[in-house]
Amino acid sequence: MLTGDLKSKIDQIWNAFWSGGIANPIEVIEQITYLLFLRRLDDLHTLEENKATRLKKPMERRIFPEGADARGRAFDTLRWSRFKNEAPSEMFVIVGEHVFPFLRTLGSDDSTYAHHMKDARFTIPTPALLAKVVDLLDAVPMDNRDTKGDLYEYMLGKIASAGQNGQFRTPRHIIQLMVEMTAPTPQDTICDPASGTCGFLVAAGEYLREAHPTLFHDTKLNQHFNHGMFHGYDFDNTMLRIGSMNMMLHGVDNPAITYRDSLGQEHGAEEGRYSLVLANPPFAGSLDYENVAKDLLQTVKTKKTELLFLALFLRLLKPGGRAAVIVPDGVLFGSSTAHKALRKMLVEDQKLDGIVSLPGGVFKPYAGVSTAILFFTKTNSGGTDNVWFYDMQADGYSLDDKRQPLLVEDKLGLQRPSAVREQLSKEEHAKNNLPDVLARWAQREGTERERSRTEQSFCVPKADIAANGYDLSINRYKEVVHAQVQHRAPGEILAELAKLEDEIAAGMKALEGMLK
Repeated sequence: MLTGDLKSKIDQIWNAFWSGGIANPIEVIEQITYLLFLRRLDDLHTLEENKATRLKKPMERRIFPEGADARGRAFDTLRWSRFKNEAPSEMFVIVGEHVFPFLRTLGSDDSTYAHHMKDARFTIPTPALLAKVVDLLDAVPMDNRDTKGDLYEYMLGKIASAGQNGQFRTPRHIIQLMVEMTAPTPQDTICDPASGTCGFLVAAGEYLREAHPTLFHDTKLNQHFNHGMFHGYDFDNTMLRIGSMNMMLHGVDNPAITYRDSLGQEHGAEEGRYSLVLANPPFAGSLDYENVAKDLLQTVKTKKTELLFLALFLRLLKPGGRAAVIVPDGVLFGSSTAHKALRKMLVEDQKLDGIVSLPGGVFKPYAGVSTAILFFTKTNSGGTDNVWFYDMQADGYSLDDKRQPLLVEDKLGLQRPSAVREQLSKEEHAKNNLPDVLARWAQREGTERERSRTEQSFCVPKADIAANGYDLSINRYKEVVHAQVQHRAPGEILAELAKLEDEIAAGMKALEGMLK
């Protein structure tokens, strides 16, 4: 958890960027990302130096080469620990004219971070601002994974609060809900085909650290966690850099965060590769057939991106693989042939596990569209017996553009860590449904089967869904109980009205007599 003092310093840096002429929050994050990467390179080089000193051997891997760059400056002076002590004007020259050109040469390194730095641009406008940012970042304890991860998450949150590029951020508590409902395992291979800032992958990693802390004691599982478990695609290079840094600061050594237009390329090499897909892909509307991968069109013939992404997820999953994905409500009840065909495919050919209907304001202020979370397992042989529905009414925050918290902090979200969760009161549940969603999801094969359709959650047999044309809208199956009201007989009401009229007439007559 970040201290108030550190948050205050970050806010000051953020304001300094804005007053310094950088108004785009994505660019602010990008520049900070470069500097964090430089500090990481220096830390790694220092570790190699210490190792060589202890073993009394030459360094096996030099990040900063011996000698000087093309302009005659020694590579050793490009290290964070060296230039941070320079005067602002000298630091500005070193970073802009020497460090960043050096960064762009690191693309041949096998790490995902170095690959995404090959297009690095230095846009901090003044020496004073650079010195201020470097001082802040130097004060952050980078050996503490939680602190540096929270630091970056706090800055990413400012993308949303700045009112720009909010499409890149799914609310963190919704991400955590989806991750906990799918319960990643140390053997999973996880993919987000629209990774953005890698929020889903980060949350999956944090879940595994809490739920399976011993995985790092197993050499094979540790290697898989750091080098083979996490995969993210995006076609925005800035997002790739930001997402990669987010993963690194949360303790993942080398995730596969790569450039790819998820809908616009063939996926033969990726087919059946992943055991878990977590995603909130952008739904831009329609695409040109010419730009869509042919293998996806074979699954579902449509131009609708929301349907094509679902087809992609099915393509990427291995048999037995599971998915939790956010979709617009139109996917659940759309009447086109493609909509119906895809829903039928999920119900009849795969295993549709559950649907959580989200409140309409979850993605405000960027979008007010109604959405839902689909949970399904790829089987290629059916398996849907009952589909679990949950009608989420509240997520702990106001559903207007301000999205203010409705409860104290330890009552929001899923109340992490799981070891200290408490049952919310009825009044608190009315403001935050998330703990109840998770608890009832765990009972979907048991007591949830017995719940009435008038409840907030219930199960619907596959036969009922098929009989309704594979409509998956919760309102199709939810029953509303109307309170019985006893009304008086019309004759009694009319008689009372007549009596009142007589009394009024008598009163008027008496008033006229008094006036005379």
